[in-house]
Amino acid sequence: MSKKIAVLPGDGIGIEIVAQAVKVLDCLNQDFDLNVEMEYGLVGGSAYDETGSPLPEATLKLAKESDAVLLGAVGGYKWESLDIAVRPEKGLLGLRSELELFANLRPAILYPQLAHASTLKEDVVSGLDIMIVRELTGGIYFGQPRGIRTLGNDEKQGFNTLIYKESEIERIAHVAFETAMKREKRLCSVDKANVLECTELWREVMIRVGKEYPEVELSHMYVDNAAMQLVRAPKQFDVMVTTNMFGDILSDCAAMLTGSIGMLPSASMDKNQKGMYEPIHGSAPDIAGQDMANPLATILSVAMMLRYSLGSEDLAVKVEQAVETVLNQNLRTADIYTDGDNKVGTEAMGDAVVAALKV
Repeated sequence: MSKKIAVLPGDGIGIEIVAQAVKVLDCLNQDFDLNVEMEYGLVGGSAYDETGSPLPEATLKLAKESDAVLLGAVGGYKWESLDIAVRPEKGLLGLRSELELFANLRPAILYPQLAHASTLKEDVVSGLDIMIVRELTGGIYFGQPRGIRTLGNDEKQGFNTLIYKESEIERIAHVAFETAMKREKRLCSVDKANVLECTELWREVMIRVGKEYPEVELSHMYVDNAAMQLVRAPKQFDVMVTTNMFGDILSDCAAMLTGSIGMLPSASMDKNQKGMYEPIHGSAPDIAGQDMANPLATILSVAMMLRYSLGSEDLAVKVEQAVETVLNQNLRTADIYTDGDNKVGTEAMGDAVVAALKV
């Protein structure tokens, strides 16, 4: 029986990069018996323009009825002046919340072919392979109360609430420990327990859950130190687990260690391995429509989809190998280009991956 993928290109370069990922899925359907069907939906700014909502009911229904979701990117300068309740990012947050996608897996892998593209010295980043496990539906991004209020002296005050329940921490802890069990059995939990009571509880729960995984070496690090260590000696980490906001920041930091944020995929999953798959970069409106964006993170997100939600490990590996092949062919989009490389556009890079799959 075929499986269904909800395809949500979103805004900006999301349209272009998702088109290349769909080429890959079409190839897998035609040549490798993948047997998936795809249905498109609106999300983000484009959805607001057409329906008045960044997450229309039709899109949410489609996402809930699908086996997996492929997302491009949302947002852009055009919609920054909108009320926060209807900004494009609310569509993304709504999908995460409504689909209960609490576990975000963000691998930061440095391909040997791109070691020179990192802003750090090659000996510092060569061989880098980190998995960041980010809690995705709790914390300060979702906590209530929140808003902007006027004080008695007519001065405005903005406020947000950082909040986690034990059960929310426990479930992301299990994902992180189980991920570590499949790797080097080392897990670093990142918090700010010396200042924030909420993350003091985070550390307490991590220690408690860790007793169920005696083979995993659990360590703890404050988030400011973790940011510094990612730049100083990133290969000390194998799996990192942290809160929603800290994970948002640290995973983007880790992305640049790999040469470009355009190379990093992500998977956001519920308790049953249903997931939403997207590159971790944004909509980049400044280069949208110019055939400049790097589609490889989106294509690698398809590989994660195949592995986690569609149960096709062999095809996941095949897609990853095709990406390796195009890098070995010295093909580079602008973000990973250096002198001597063969610069190509978004569409040409997608076509090259498809060609590599067919070999």
